[in-house]
Amino acid sequence: MMPLWSAAEAVAATGGSSSGDWHAAGVSIDSRTVELGDLFIALSGPNFDGHDYVAAALAKGAAAALVSRRPDGIAADAPLLIVGDTQKGLEEMGRAARARSEAKIVAVTGSVGKTGTKEALKRAFERQGRAYASAGSLNNQWGVPLSLARMPRDAAYGVFELGMNHSGEIDALTRMVRPDIAIITTVEAAHLGFFASIEAIADAKAEIFKGLTPGGAAILNRDNPQFERLLRAARAAGVSRVISFGSHPDATVRLVDCHLHATASAVTASVMGEVFDYSISLPGRHWVMNSLAVLAAVKAADADVGVAAGAMATLSALEGRGKRFQITMNGGTVELIDDSYNANPASMRAAFAVLGAIEPIAGGRRIAVLGDMLELGTEAPRLHAELAAPIADADIALVFTLGDTMQALDAALPAKRRGGHAATVAELAAMLDKKLKPGDVVLAKGSHGSRVYELVTKLVAAKPAPCAVKG
Repeated sequence: MMPLWSAAEAVAATGGSSSGDWHAAGVSIDSRTVELGDLFIALSGPNFDGHDYVAAALAKGAAAALVSRRPDGIAADAPLLIVGDTQKGLEEMGRAARARSEAKIVAVTGSVGKTGTKEALKRAFERQGRAYASAGSLNNQWGVPLSLARMPRDAAYGVFELGMNHSGEIDALTRMVRPDIAIITTVEAAHLGFFASIEAIADAKAEIFKGLTPGGAAILNRDNPQFERLLRAARAAGVSRVISFGSHPDATVRLVDCHLHATASAVTASVMGEVFDYSISLPGRHWVMNSLAVLAAVKAADADVGVAAGAMATLSALEGRGKRFQITMNGGTVELIDDSYNANPASMRAAFAVLGAIEPIAGGRRIAVLGDMLELGTEAPRLHAELAAPIADADIALVFTLGDTMQALDAALPAKRRGGHAATVAELAAMLDKKLKPGDVVLAKGSHGSRVYELVTKLVAAKPAPCAVKG
């Protein structure tokens, strides 16, 4: 098997100089997780300098290190690739990996559903050829070039997630990825702390069109209020192929019917007039919409839509995005839905709908444990308080809140739904210890900075039931 990178290729990509004739099987920016044969890239940030970890990476078996200076404490003959700037070196390797690849490339952005759609696309493609997707949520200025640099030479399909919270970020990333297909899952009230309006968020998401290859396709949510704005942006960027998805009667990939169940959904969809019946092994209407975007992208890639539809029955929940656990509390079992990776108003509503579709057993209750939604700016208190209505619609019995802004929701709830408010994870954990009872189904959700994930980790580690329920 050919190595991912040879020293000569890395030198040609970066314009650097190399010591030794090394070959790398992978690329890493974290010395803690570096694997045998990786090229370790010594990035520097405001609070760290990767050069301090080069010796550790080489000791763990890294094939070489990309550096901007010779670090202390390494052998004179250590295999190094020396460049002027390691961030730029990583970016140039990403561009070179994209240039040498013959894969069909899909880029995914959107306010909600990026990572799930990316993973579903990988599952849809991998039954039709070698499919590669960026790991986890590597969607920023480090993650995107790293993901490109890791792309196998022989990949037939590549799927990349592009994230942002400021204007201009997606522009730079999409020009690096140069997608053949660009998906915008939806535009919602996320990152309002950095944008003047939802329309401004749409404009920032539309930057993805600037990197599309000639003849590339844009995949847009026909149900979203920003559809026409995104369509105009796509046309202005010279995009001639636009495929829409949704329940709208004019959608190119149209939802004909769906049946939502507690753990899965049954879907009928029309893809440019061809009807497909399939199941999705994850609950929620948001996953139905994600699946339509997947089928649209598969069609645009000239791959087999039927095979892709069948793959939707094999999806599993990701860490922090709906994975379910059984935990032992107060003499019985409680089901915990871990949706703690991140949150905004749209994803909160989707999570409440999933919880509302579950029928607790043995007299249990639907319970939500919610942390602050961050980056919402001056609209944050209102947007938090407005969650009270979808909570009532989902018949959630009790809501426990965490963080300063979640106090607005606590105040908006009727007394019968107030489980309690806490300022810290420790206070919240103690509260739940006293108030949860066997049969309860508990949704845990909040922005990453709210630290709800710490509560989930604490509960799962300290109170595991005999077996976990996989999402």
